[in-house]
Amino acid sequence: MGYRSIFRPDAFRDQVVIVTGAGSGIGRCTAHELAALGAQVVLVGRTREKLDQVESEIREDGGQASVQVCDIRDEAAVAAAVDRVVADHGRIDGLVNNAGGQFQSPLRDISMRGFEAVVRSNLVGGFNVMRETFNRWMANNGGSIVNITMDAWHGLPLYGHSGAARSGMNSLTETAAAEWASAGVRVNAVAPGVIASSGFDTYPEEAWARIRTMADKIPLGRFGQESEVSAAIVFLLSPAAAFITGTCVRVDGGAPNARQTLELRRPQRTSPFQGFHRAKATRQ
Repeated sequence: MGYRSIFRPDAFRDQVVIVTGAGSGIGRCTAHELAALGAQVVLVGRTREKLDQVESEIREDGGQASVQVCDIRDEAAVAAAVDRVVADHGRIDGLVNNAGGQFQSPLRDISMRGFEAVVRSNLVGGFNVMRETFNRWMANNGGSIVNITMDAWHGLPLYGHSGAARSGMNSLTETAAAEWASAGVRVNAVAPGVIASSGFDTYPEEAWARIRTMADKIPLGRFGQESEVSAAIVFLLSPAAAFITGTCVRVDGGAPNARQTLELRRPQRTSPFQGFHRAKATRQ
């Protein structure tokens, strides 16, 4: 059994798509879906072992993938990685700007070093990748960029550093969409809510206990699936989204729309879309 995508199998044939943070979670899932649709996927991340594993998975499933080890926070390393992609593959059609991370902490306890580390991962690094991809290929050839942000619309208590950085990425998305449109480059964002993925396993038990209760505050009454986020990303990369730029697609079960004026009831007719045949989430 391979990836069960809703898109036609050859939708990305002969296209080259970079996916950052491709070693796990949403990045891994998206890389698999794009490869299943015919793309040559370039897996970017800091840990070669994880990237090599995903490359092996994709090749076992009959897809094409290659690896570029790169810390997106390193400007020179990002520039060199983009140049290698162009040299190896001759083009870059799409970028999924997904890499990032955070830790749980109230604002008063976040050190300057910790705050800057999260901002560099989730904002500065993302800017590095989108700028270098644009300057080194897309400015003269066009393309599509999808930045992965998060549900931080009304603040994000206990993750204020990440919420600030991801909100900055939403602003960069809107700005780049206007500045780069004349080059034939579309720039959009996808903002996941609480997604059941391997990322759950990185949180300590006390944080997980809090996360477990969050489904009750989501109108659709459950966590999202990696493949539900990937489907939104793939759509925005596809020709079907040719007139969409500068927008953010929320994949969050309606969580930001929940209000104290309405008592949420458990939905009776909602079921997750699980297209990723290799999905691994030990916590649900």
